[in-house]
Amino acid sequence: MDTLVNAYQLGKSYGKFRALMGINFSISPGQVLGILGHNGAGKSSLIKCLLGAHEYDGTLNVFGLEPRKERVKIVRDLAYLSDVAVLPEWMTVKQIVKYSAGVHPNFDLERAKKYLAQTDIQLSTKIGRLSKGMKVQLHLALVMSADVRLLILDEPTLGLDLMFRERFYNQLVDWLKQGERSMIIASHEVDEVSHLLTDLLILKKGKAVMHGAVDELKGRFHKVTVNEENKRQADAARPLYIQQGVKGSIYIYENVKGEKLSSIGEVSEPSLSEVFIALQQEEV
Repeated sequence: MDTLVNAYQLGKSYGKFRALMGINFSISPGQVLGILGHNGAGKSSLIKCLLGAHEYDGTLNVFGLEPRKERVKIVRDLAYLSDVAVLPEWMTVKQIVKYSAGVHPNFDLERAKKYLAQTDIQLSTKIGRLSKGMKVQLHLALVMSADVRLLILDEPTLGLDLMFRERFYNQLVDWLKQGERSMIIASHEVDEVSHLLTDLLILKKGKAVMHGAVDELKGRFHKVTVNEENKRQADAARPLYIQQGVKGSIYIYENVKGEKLSSIGEVSEPSLSEVFIALQQEEV
């Protein structure tokens, strides 16, 4: 199986400021990598490196090519979608579809029309008159019609209502199943994307605080609901994070056996968002 993306000791500096430090990851077809982190964690810098828009240090290959030197070849098989409207608002929907078919060698015009027929978007409407949700739908239809192998999404549903988000992610899943494809989703909305992810890269202040397959990573963490009587014992077990509650406190542990923790309180599996919060609180 071909590796679509490979990064080794990837770094990015803005003057003296290090935005990325020693990032390692790879992506193969079928994988969906979630890049999670708060604002300023390094998500956007990492994406711009992948797109060939930034200089960087370390090693980075996309489809076996170096992004800065071979960007034109890379974008034939890579598409980028963000929350920022980048489509020309003076064009009509029909014009942008026709334009995309003319400039992208793998664009399927009939497929684009089929995707748009499933929405309320009219071909005669100017892009500038579409709602934000419709613009995202249009952009996704164009991307899915280009038959790319890697799709990078940067906070793509920011500001959209729940119905648009549900439809959007369902379309992404359908697209992923149609070939040897992969996705990278950068977000700080962990719960919204957790059901899509096969792999996870959590960034904090430019460093990777967690990376690996979601199923394997989740097995490293335990959540324990602790009452007042057992707090001293719970503290002694060196929790990663403590969330105070009215009826009890939630303790998150990493690499501590569940059997040891069962005497402290009720043990369960934490959600990805709880693990994310715990790792963001921990000092790097």
